[in-house]
Order: sequence, then C-alpha cells, then structure tokens
Amino acid sequence: MRIIVVTALTSLLAASPALAGNLSLEAESGAVWFSKNDTRIPGDTGTKFDLLDLTGTGPDAYIRLYANYAFNEKHTLRLTLAPIETEGTGILKEETVFKDDIFAAGIPTKGTYRFNTYRLTYRWTFHDANRWRWGVGAALLVRDAEIALEQGDKKQSRDDLGVVPLLHLYGEYQWTDTLDLVLDVEGLGSPQGRAFDVALKARWNLDENWYASAGYRTLEGGSDNDDVYTFAWLHYALLEVGYRF
Repeated sequence: MRIIVVTALTSLLAASPALAGNLSLEAESGAVWFSKNDTRIPGDTGTKFDLLDLTGTGPDAYIRLYANYAFNEKHTLRLTLAPIETEGTGILKEETVFKDDIFAAGIPTKGTYRFNTYRLTYRWTFHDANRWRWGVGAALLVRDAEIALEQGDKKQSRDDLGVVPLLHLYGEYQWTDTLDLVLDVEGLGSPQGRAFDVALKARWNLDENWYASAGYRTLEGGSDNDDVYTFAWLHYALLEVGYRF
C-alpha cells in the first residue's frame, strides 16, 4: 500500500509540467503524542488495557505527505499519506487476555501500535468571496493498522486492513495578503466506531510558489465490535512546507 501511494505521488510530480498552476505538493512534520490508547482484543472477551503503559505517550516525530490537484476553482482532489507507528516496553497492570492468549502482569511487555492511513479526498468549493473560502466533500480512507503484544517468546498481534468513508470540511480565511488561517476536517462516526482528523493552521505565502504552515492537529477515533475495541487520541504540533506548480 505504501508503494502504491508513493508511486502515485511520484507520478503526479512527474506530470507537473502538464498540470502547471493546478498541482501542489506538501510535506508536514513535527511532534505527535497520545492522550489515550485503550485496547481490548477480542472486543467482547478480551481484557481492556491502556497501551500507553507500554508505548508511552510520546512525543515522537512524524511525517505526512500530500498531493493536491485542483481541476478548476471549484473542484479539488487530495492524496494523503499519513503513517503512524509507535512501540515501547512497559508493565501490564493486570493479567491480560489478548487474542485468546494470556499475558502476565508485572513483567516487561512490549507493545506496538500502528495506524497508517492513505486517503483520497474530493472537495467542492461552494463559497469564495470576502476573504473567506469554504468547501465540502468526502474521502476514502484506507487503514493499515496493527496492535501487538510481546512477552518473552510469546507474541500476538491483530492486523486490520480496511476502507472507511469520511466527510470533509475545509475553511480558509485570508487574514492578510500573505497570511491565511485554515481549518481542515475529515471525519465520520457510527455505532461501530469513528474517526476524526482536525487541523487548525496558519499559512504564510512566501511567494507565488512556496508556502509554509504551523499549527495543531488532533486525530481521534477507533472501533467497537466483537472482534476489536480500540480508541486512541493523538495530538500533533505541526510544521508544513508546500510548493505550487
């Protein structure tokens, strides 16, 4: 999946001369930390535990990559590569049933959490006047997730590869000729789970091509069913650089 997305980004970059004025590429990085990461696997018979007891809360470095293509002033596509993975060793507070195996309390246990997402987003800009720009749309999110426990020679993991639809909201305010304030939201909820990715950014237009942003992002969500219960809440301090072709 990573190879497919990176190939798509590279293809867009290679095609940039033909898409002049419509294509932009962005790289986002900074620090990410967790305030919540609760897990129970299986979702109906496992033991609920805090994965942060093993992996820690962070902060850790991260990176995201974006490719945006505007067909015209109204219609835009965005491709997003957003990997997240953390691991660490800690102590389980109680005997834990995980994937129909039993992990003892009080001894070193390694935990791994992976939640890589690959998204294709469509946005329709319905308002662009008086310094304000607003758009709505939808996204398809492909998740490549794993939660694993390892204790000595014993290891169990739960992989999950799936597709989730999301709604999209975008707002932009032109504060000055060179500074924009940006709200970027993707998310959707249901009784079986939810996912919300919300960013607030200040964007400086350095010239007609280069721009840079700084801000805060939060990602919250998870699943609740018979197979898996997992909910995490992540926080990002972000810096971003972009280039318009």
